[in-house]
Amino acid sequence: MSTIRLAQSASADDLLGRDPFALLTGMLLDQQVPMEKAFAGPRLIADRLGTDGLDPRTVAEADPDAFIAIMTGPPAVHRYPRSMGARVQDLARAVLEQYQGDASLIWQDVATGAELYKRLNALPGYGPQKAKIFVALLGKQVGVCPQGWRQAAGDYGLEGFRSVADVVDDDSLLKVRDYKKSVKAAAKAARA
Repeated sequence: MSTIRLAQSASADDLLGRDPFALLTGMLLDQQVPMEKAFAGPRLIADRLGTDGLDPRTVAEADPDAFIAIMTGPPAVHRYPRSMGARVQDLARAVLEQYQGDASLIWQDVATGAELYKRLNALPGYGPQKAKIFVALLGKQVGVCPQGWRQAAGDYGLEGFRSVADVVDDDSLLKVRDYKKSVKAAAKAARA
């Protein structure tokens, strides 16, 4: 696939760059935890499963209690290991049932950004914002650029440092963090 620097860990980023389901899972985990922890999660799950990649079939067919134990650790893959473990398994089942276990089929041969967004938004654990960010991530870092992908990604498709889609090194990570802080501060000021 491509060079990814989201986990800020060589082995975790290597997995994200070569395993589409790992990248999809990292994006799923990217909520209410630091970005690096979320995107390091697929590597941690794969290590605990004893696999080099993150196979949707293995994840989907794992005993739910055993999978929650994998998510719980220590260290925990996510601050909410039980609910996020269930979401990761739901995502794996969707990829298995709808895309023959190959997450890259979600974006391969997709004709438009709107179609890509629709496919992502339909996935368990993905909503409108997460789907837009992932469209932007695919376009900016993976080379998946169907017609209209920037429009489908909304503001995340713009040039700048708005989301994980724009993180390619330590400097861009800091710029994304600064942007998010400014957005939160503006929202807080608007409520006051």
